[in-house]
Order: sequence, then C-alpha cells, then structure tokens
Amino acid sequence: MSATTSADTADTSRAVAAPRDADLLPTATARRTWAVLGEGVRRTGWATPLALLTVLAGSAAGLVAPWVLGRMVDDISAGAGLDSVLRSAGLIAAAAVVGGLLVGLGSWLVTRVGEMILARLRERVMDRVLHMPATRLERVRIGDLLSRVGDDVAVVTASIARNGPDVVVALATVLLTTAGMTALDWRLGLAGLCALPVYVTAVRWYLPRSGPYYARERVAMGERSHAMMGALRGRGAVRAYRLEKEHESRVADRSRAARDITVEVFRLFTRFGSRLNAAECVGLTAVLITGFWLVRGDLATVGMVTAAALYFHRLFGPMMLLVMNFNEVQSAGASLARLAGVVDLPQDRDPGAEEGPAGSTLRIEDVTHSYGTGAPPALEDVTLDVAAGERVALVGASGAGKTTLAALVSGLRTPSRGTVYLGGVPLDELGERRVREHVYLVSQESHVFAGTLMEDLRLARAEATAADAEESLAAVGALEWVRALPQGLDTVVGEGGHALTAEQAQHLALARLVLADPDVAVLDEATAEAGSSGARRLERAAAAATAGRTTLVVAHRLTQAETADRVVVMDQGRIVEQGPHAELVAAGGRYAALWSSWQGTPVPDGGVPAP
Repeated sequence: MSATTSADTADTSRAVAAPRDADLLPTATARRTWAVLGEGVRRTGWATPLALLTVLAGSAAGLVAPWVLGRMVDDISAGAGLDSVLRSAGLIAAAAVVGGLLVGLGSWLVTRVGEMILARLRERVMDRVLHMPATRLERVRIGDLLSRVGDDVAVVTASIARNGPDVVVALATVLLTTAGMTALDWRLGLAGLCALPVYVTAVRWYLPRSGPYYARERVAMGERSHAMMGALRGRGAVRAYRLEKEHESRVADRSRAARDITVEVFRLFTRFGSRLNAAECVGLTAVLITGFWLVRGDLATVGMVTAAALYFHRLFGPMMLLVMNFNEVQSAGASLARLAGVVDLPQDRDPGAEEGPAGSTLRIEDVTHSYGTGAPPALEDVTLDVAAGERVALVGASGAGKTTLAALVSGLRTPSRGTVYLGGVPLDELGERRVREHVYLVSQESHVFAGTLMEDLRLARAEATAADAEESLAAVGALEWVRALPQGLDTVVGEGGHALTAEQAQHLALARLVLADPDVAVLDEATAEAGSSGARRLERAAAAATAGRTTLVVAHRLTQAETADRVVVMDQGRIVEQGPHAELVAAGGRYAALWSSWQGTPVPDGGVPAP
C-alpha cells in the first residue's frame, strides 16, 4: 500500500510541474512524414494506381457536360434542330451516369487504400510503443502517449474516412478541368489561371499561421489527457490529500488552453475564406472578359467561351473543398507527424542468438541499477547464484529492491552496471526474443485479455490445443472452476465478457506459465492480489506451476519463503542474508525477526522488527 501511495503522490507532484520537452515523444519533420506516408503507399502495390486511375476516369467524364453544352450553344446559334439538342442531352446524361459510377468506385478504392496505409501505420506505432524500453517508457508523459495512440490515430482515421476520397477526387477534377479549359483556347486557360496567384497568396498567408496552431493544439490535447490521467491514476492520493479541486482546476486550465487555440484557428480560417471568394471573382471575371474580346475578334465562338466559363465554374466546388479542408488536412498532418515520430523511435537491436543458454542456471554478477541519472541505486553490487531447478524467495521491506531484481532477471530492464547470466550466457547477448523463450514472468497484476478463455491461454503458446489448455489448468488447480463457466474454455472473458476474480486471473496467469514451459520462472508477488482466502490456493498453484524449474519468487507472504529452497533477504538494494528458511530462523537475524512478526510471536532479542 505504501508503494502505491508513494507512486501516486509522485505522479501528483509531477502533474503540477510544467511539461518538459524531454518527456514528450518526438515529432517527425514534414519531409520524414511524407517519407513514412510514401512507404505506406508503396506497400499497397497496385491498389493505389488503380484507385487513382478510376478517380481520374470519373473526373474526365465530368468534363463532357461543359464541352457538350458549349457545342449546343454553337449548334443552336447555327440553327441546329431538336435532334441535335436531344443527342447532346443524351450524351450529357450518359457521361453523368458513367462519371458518377466511376467517382463512387474511385472514392471507395481511395478509402480502402487509405485505411490500408493507416492500419499498417497503426501497427508500426503500436509495435514501437510495445517494444519501447521500460526506462524510456517511464520518462514519457502518459498523456502524450495516450494522445498519440488514441487522439492522433482517430484524427487521421476520420480524415481518411471522411475527407480523403473527396480531396483526391477534387484534386483530379482541378487538374483535368484546367487542362480541358486550356484545350479549348490557351488564352481562356491563361485567363482562368489569373485566379491562381490569389489562391496561392491566400494559402501562403494561411499555412504559416495555422500550422503552428494545429501543432500546439495537438500538444494541448496531450497535456489535457495527461492532467486527466494523472488525477485518475493517482485518485487515491488525490482523495487522501484532498486535492480534488486542484486537479479539477488543472484539467479545466488545460481544456481551456486547447479550446482557445481552436477558437483562434477558426477566426483565422474565416479570414482565409474571404480571400478564397476573391480568387473566384478574379478568375471568372478574367475568363468572361477574355472570352468577350475573343468572340468579338472572331477568335473563339460563344460556345467555347460558355464551355470555358462552365469549366471554371466547375472548379469552384473542388477548389473550395480543397482549401476549406485545410483545417482537416493541417490537423491530420500534425497528427500524422506525431505518429511518424513514434515510428522513427530507435529500436534496440535484438542480437537474435540462434542458440539458447546452456541450462537454466542464473548468475547475477555485481549488479547495480538506478532509475534515471542522479537517482539513488535501487540495487547495489548484488551478486547471486541460482542453481538449475532451485527455488529462491526474495524477502524484504518495500523498496528493498526485490521487484527491480526480478525485472533484471526477466529481461525487462538492463542493469546500469553488472551482468545477468542465464545458462552462462549474458541476457543482452541472448536478445529479447531468446530471453522470453526461456524466462517467464508472472506479476502481481495479471491482465485478462478480451476474448475467449482459450484465446487468453494461447497467448503463452499459440499452437496449444484444448487438451493442452485443460492439462495446464488442471496442473494449477483451475480446471474445476473453468468447467463451471457458461461455455467453459469458450467463455468470453476480459472487457465486455465474463468477469473473473483476482484469484481466477492469477490462476490463468499460472496456467499460461505451465503452457509456455520456460526454463526459468519469475513470480513477482504473484499471489498478493487474491486476498487471504485465495492466497493459499494460489501458493499451491504457483508451486505446482514452477515444479522442477529454476524459480525466483518475490515473496509477499512469508509462507512462500518457508517452502523455498533458499531465502534471500534484501535491504536497501543489497543482499543482507541468505540461506534455507530453518537456518535463517535459527540464526536469529533479520529474517528471523520478519518471521516472528509474520507468525505474531515476540521479536527475539537483537532481532530487527518487521516494517
């Protein structure tokens, strides 16, 4: 309880401080963001070219109507009959149908390509986050991390699903329509281009001003998430110290900052819209004036000018959609840059040793470990040998270094100094993959994953059969209650499913240990969450699951130490006593005092009272 309270208080104090850049994950540059996006596009194969060709074909079909209408004007001026008009109308209708079908199909293909790219990007982001070293993960602001894997992914997903196809279709329409207008008469095309400088000026005015706002908005949302998570994770300390109003005020301040940035962006955007209207006015005026002089000089027909004006008018919608979607594009771009920044996080090289360790012995040699520069050592000059098949219990007060030592042995952390050997091979030479094959950690808080109970068990061994699962459950004494579930192994557990008790969740974790069949088992207070009623059953289950394995037990209950082959007593990051339970009790030292306190008997003279 004291460890939890200390962590919560520390988190509360950190939440008060201003955010530090060192605590934020990196954000990719624009160039690198485009490169990551390009990598995703290339991996789609022919899907992307097919989508673009379909969109271009649909946009090309849209050019038919203005051109035919221009021809109709000239035909009617020349005295053409009703048959000519009907043919033109039929051609316009056919082009509209074909264009609509192609644009619809193209939009679907573009959405599909976008979702494929984003799905792979999400996988890469989650891969980097899940494989992030524990030391790096602890320095990252939780709000920033959650904002990236949550808010940023949602923003990019919404942009692709809602605006992605429209933006691609609009771009194709603008390009083809401009080409079609120029094909009618190059002077009419140049007249239409008079709007381009106004558009460019408007965009160049808007982008430098809005980009920083969107980047600040994403950071502000991350800070808001961080403030909320800090209050929720440390709710025990918040209530104990009556800090509710302070945290509510902090969340309100962060929310207000995000809101103010959004309002400023909207104000900027409305001014941007007025500049776009000016561009349309300039362009259409230039086309009509140029057309007038061309018709007057017999250099163009009224139909050609009509078609050109219709082409330019056809640009209004796509151009407005493109520029008015800069809000979404900018926001999605900022989120994409943040995701690309996570993708580019350096990944620890896994040696990927082909051969495993020679045996299951453990040697911890002169190990010292600190949590960050300047922090006091959690472990200091620890040396410990564990024979193959030996069961060693780590005992000591909270903060003695037991969990840190367990984390080093299981490969979750790398010691600041010293080496951990498995079967005579240093863990850093084995690599993460090999260490996980041979060392299995069961922690105090076992997560029950959403899905069937069988799927949960197969996390330990993907090819496990139902018979294998039942055998592992029987080994830890869990088969009886599993069979009593509504659908047995097929019962859906975890979030949204059948709720398991803390004892049942630990039973599952121990059953996964049996399925994984590792050489070394590390139990970090694996029976602590069950409460006194279930602790004895879990202790028997843990003993069965680790029988014959080299086992390191972080003992929450001294009954676990009593049944161990050897007890290692730790204090302030050092080993102060070790030996069999009976010998340590008879020696009358620190462990004897702990055992006496546990048994409720008087502390021997010279003994050290339990914390």
